[in-house]
Amino acid sequence: MTIRVLLADDQALLRSAFRVLVDSEPDMEVVGEASDGAEAVRLAREQRADVVLMDIRMPGTDGLAATRMISADPDLAQVRVVILTTFEVDDYVVQSLRAGASGFLGKGSEPDELLSAIRVAAGGEALLSPAATKGLIARFLAQEGTADQDRDPVRAERLDTLTGREREVLVQVAAGHSNDEIAERLEVSPLTVKTHVNRAMAKLGARDRAQLVVIAYESGLVRPRVE
Repeated sequence: MTIRVLLADDQALLRSAFRVLVDSEPDMEVVGEASDGAEAVRLAREQRADVVLMDIRMPGTDGLAATRMISADPDLAQVRVVILTTFEVDDYVVQSLRAGASGFLGKGSEPDELLSAIRVAAGGEALLSPAATKGLIARFLAQEGTADQDRDPVRAERLDTLTGREREVLVQVAAGHSNDEIAERLEVSPLTVKTHVNRAMAKLGARDRAQLVVIAYESGLVRPRVE
């Protein structure tokens, strides 16, 4: 199955470089290029993209707004957005995850990391930046003010729908662990972990694992820690 990739960046040279890289892979193809967020949303719909590589800072409709539009459109539920950023430690990164992005990747990442991120995003399996530290999201949520009184009560109530094991798995997901790592920690099979993750996503209304991480922190299940 070929992964259909849409490139959204206002720098034509960068888009060209990404196109050459993506089109060189037998399981991927670039189906469109956008120079701003509004065009990215339109092309995502028209070209039935699987993954959008989305720059945050673009003229007009920026990547953050475009990500919100894609996430809010039921017809684009299958589209996964990977945020491309020059600085991985960026306030917009967490805002993008909250808006519905599947994860983020630094523009300085190695080609293999970018290709891997596209495949991971298409599969909805993991948080995406190989170079990001596991505590990055926690630190930003702490900086943005996620004290107990600021936590989302609706999401906190939704946690009541989770079983004890699903909560346990969610805590591990929020810590940045893969299914295999969680399986080893909890002494269960990776398939069992995947089942729990999928059920937690369905109950909490999360698009993918990245959204599960944000929900875990915003609901108060996991507390931010600044190192």
